Amino acid sequence: MKGTLSENTVRYCVFIIFLYVFHTECYNNLVSSYFLQESEPQLSQAEKQKQSIQEVRRSLPIFPYREDLLAAIREHQILVIEGETGSGKTTQIPQYLLEDGYTEGGMKIGCTQPRRVAAMSVAARVAQEMSVKLGNEVGYSIRFEDCTSERTILKYMTDGMLLREFLTEPDLASYSVIIIDEAHERTLHTDILFGLIKDIARFRPDLKVLVASATLDTERFSCFFDDAPVFRIPGRRFPVDIYYTKAPEADYLEACVVSVLQIHVTQPAGDVLVFLTGQEEIEACCELLQERCRRLGSKISELLVLPIYANLPSDMQAKIFNPTPPGARKVVVATNIAETSLTIDGIIYVIDPGFCKQKSYNARTGMESLIVTPCSRASANQRAGRAGRVAAGKCFRLYTAWAFKHEMEETTVPEIQRTNLGNVVLLLKSLGINDLIHFDFMDPPPHETLVLALEQLYALGALNHLGELTKAVTAGYFYNTARLSKGGYKTVKHQQTVYVHPNSSLFEEQPRWMIYHELVFTTKEFMRQVWSRPSLCSSFYGWLLEVAPHYYKNKELEDSSSKKMPRKQGKAREELG
Repeated sequence: MKGTLSENTVRYCVFIIFLYVFHTECYNNLVSSYFLQESEPQLSQAEKQKQSIQEVRRSLPIFPYREDLLAAIREHQILVIEGETGSGKTTQIPQYLLEDGYTEGGMKIGCTQPRRVAAMSVAARVAQEMSVKLGNEVGYSIRFEDCTSERTILKYMTDGMLLREFLTEPDLASYSVIIIDEAHERTLHTDILFGLIKDIARFRPDLKVLVASATLDTERFSCFFDDAPVFRIPGRRFPVDIYYTKAPEADYLEACVVSVLQIHVTQPAGDVLVFLTGQEEIEACCELLQERCRRLGSKISELLVLPIYANLPSDMQAKIFNPTPPGARKVVVATNIAETSLTIDGIIYVIDPGFCKQKSYNARTGMESLIVTPCSRASANQRAGRAGRVAAGKCFRLYTAWAFKHEMEETTVPEIQRTNLGNVVLLLKSLGINDLIHFDFMDPPPHETLVLALEQLYALGALNHLGELTKAVTAGYFYNTARLSKGGYKTVKHQQTVYVHPNSSLFEEQPRWMIYHELVFTTKEFMRQVWSRPSLCSSFYGWLLEVAPHYYKNKELEDSSSKKMPRKQGKAREELG
């Protein structure tokens, strides 16, 4: 019937009258709160999202230490920061420095990451937190992808890209702060950066250097940087129960698949993180899990299987950060990138087979190989810690407790001690560092490996008798020669249009002649690892004929663009008959 009040409305009116008669104060409070709620403006979706992001920032373990950290950075030129993965050091410290005025006067803040995936994902997160477009104020630079602009003031990059910047800017004059993140990983490029940055910090007192690590081995970094102070950020860690197998697993890949399904069927809600050694194993594990889930059908709840490794496309990588749908469970199958470089929310269970891939080099045979080897105890503890970030978790180690104590090394051997140093020698020589024996390495490479690299480069003619670089490095690349013409660079032999990558130190120089290591097609056909010398450009023509007379002819090397048309007057079509 029209105008009739509902039963609930009648009950509410009776309740209000009761409060008015017997509890006037309660009535006033209730009515006033009702009208306040009605008068509050409704927040837009974007404002709600921004408010939520700011709440997350304030909830991070690093937030209470913001002022103390900034005070320590002001007081000391070099600071070692110890903070567990998930404490917020990678995303928050650059923003704190920005807010404190370290980018005034057009200066930049640089933060290195050992992996491309981490540099991209962290930059995207910081851009979102700052409400700016990725590539403007916040950007990243990785090999063959430069997502920065002239407006970029917070720059995330791989450690290899910062090394390349040393070639064009040896004093890093455009940076006010350099943050070497994930220093505990001790990659080859990170170790070289340590020596170079320690050197330039001595004659650039205005440069702030922050060395961030997720492990307890920060005292070594402190000693290397002349007893720099250590700032510790307590982590947010819940207890983690660790389980070992009674006997070694014959097939750890199969054991991983079985363990995931057992957890999915028997354990309470919570996502699973599985550590494997590389792309091939990860894809095989994902296929096996998806196949067995299809067989079980509706007998089990939904299981989302998501891989993460360096070569995975960016849109696929982003899926691991999406919230898990209600009633489902997410399993992330990852390389050791998920140990410290990435933080994935919702992980309660970790499955650790105890292996990783490591580069190994035998100086006697000259053989370099990528082998599957047991991870270190430090890595195993980092993996277990991923299970205790959001709640109490469990780590299932697919090896015995005896193997953990007796077969695993305490820490991972730094990459510089197990790699071919030929490229390292060439890089340092190109930076003008000739005394490599006394270069300030944190952990010097084996003397035998370094001497062998010098001997090989001398035998190839890349170094002269004084140990200095020569032009002989390029003699074997006569085939890969490009020349600048009106339309840009073209290969000399086949006249194919090629481009210098924007990240190259020669991008703005545009020398007339150029040698490249190889061509790589991404968005364009880029020349990779280019080289030129201004003094050589005038004699490049003769040099090519000298080193490769069997390949080049005079006619091919002549610059047709510089030729002029004859001044002789032409004939009309009628005159030609």
